[in-house]
Amino acid sequence: MALSIGMVTVDCADPAALSGFWSAALDTTVLQNYDDAFIMLAPPPKGGPLLAFQLVPEPRSGKNRLHLDLGAPVGGRQAEVERLVRLGATVLGERGDPATFAWTTLADPEGNEFCIGEHEGSTIQ
Repeated sequence: MALSIGMVTVDCADPAALSGFWSAALDTTVLQNYDDAFIMLAPPPKGGPLLAFQLVPEPRSGKNRLHLDLGAPVGGRQAEVERLVRLGATVLGERGDPATFAWTTLADPEGNEFCIGEHEGSTIQ
């Protein structure tokens, strides 16, 4: 038997706001909205698992134990970073070696970290 990743669910304080950020970031729309307590996005046009956002009562504490790695077209990482900052993301830092593989670490509006990388022939594109 083989499993596959069907959906990644993010616990959050405001599923409507966070799903708005991620639907704009990934160029997708809301697929299902269950009273703003659980919101599932439609599949992103470029592929990847579904994302969902669920309301939880407790605030986020500490660094996330899981994060998304997004792939930008070669030469397009900086433009994507700037676009996501306009949508409400915060840049946390630049990492890696630009000659081999570099990425930008950001946080979404609720502080969940994610990365954007670009690399010729990378599997994250």
